[in-house]
Amino acid sequence: MKKFLSTTLAIIVSMLVLTGISTQAAEKSLTMATTTSTDNTGLLDYLMPHFTKETGIEIKWTATGTGKALKLGSKCDVDVLLVHAPGAEKKFIDQGFGKDRKEIMYNDFVIIGPKDDPAGVKGKSVARALDTIRDANAAFASRGDDSGTNKKEKILWKQTGKALPEKETWYIQTGQGMLATINVCEERKAYTMTDRGTYIKYQSQKGGDAPLVVLVEGDDILLNQYSVLTLNPGNCPNAKYDLAMAFSDWMAGKSAQTFIKNFRLLDKKLFIPNAK
Repeated sequence: MKKFLSTTLAIIVSMLVLTGISTQAAEKSLTMATTTSTDNTGLLDYLMPHFTKETGIEIKWTATGTGKALKLGSKCDVDVLLVHAPGAEKKFIDQGFGKDRKEIMYNDFVIIGPKDDPAGVKGKSVARALDTIRDANAAFASRGDDSGTNKKEKILWKQTGKALPEKETWYIQTGQGMLATINVCEERKAYTMTDRGTYIKYQSQKGGDAPLVVLVEGDDILLNQYSVLTLNPGNCPNAKYDLAMAFSDWMAGKSAQTFIKNFRLLDKKLFIPNAK
């Protein structure tokens, strides 16, 4: 009888200890919504083990377009965001959904297309290149998913002073992420706009010699800023604000900024750290 009670007590103690460990682990975990470019490029697979090692915080992420990521944040379905649409991010905070925004890194957008450049856009300004594509009825693949890239693309089309080409037969809306859209672009021998990091990833998958090449780049408007946003505890009281701030601070800190600086494919930098 004593042996039975002793065994039962040991089991109960073990269960309590395991429950405590499980609860503690849950308290030290974060969920994040982020853009597809941070995931497709492999940046998060490279960075996040360092974050967990240095902070003890586990992190799980969902890669989607920035528009959808912001919606997940507004609905309190995640704890923190890593996105790249500054205008939409500031509106998110102004509406009371977000609390803190910290700039972390940037790259740039580029227009890519077939090597033979059938529409003749190489070296043109962004506005002139888009006008040329429109005039030539050349195939253009758009993500069409309200991502940060799609938001920027719409801004660029509007700056040509003409209507968005969404109803044109040559304008292909994939409804997919950037890497998938680039693959559609290759199949259709089309043009598209992509962040440079994802383009380098695509290049690396092709062994460095890709059928699609960068044709338009360098305009100031093509800057692509990435930031971490924490959620407003007043809107999302169950979101792990303290851990989200720990993530934001770590991403802006010397360790993560160095990791981002050193992240390369084909010996090219995919993102440039710029935390202030």
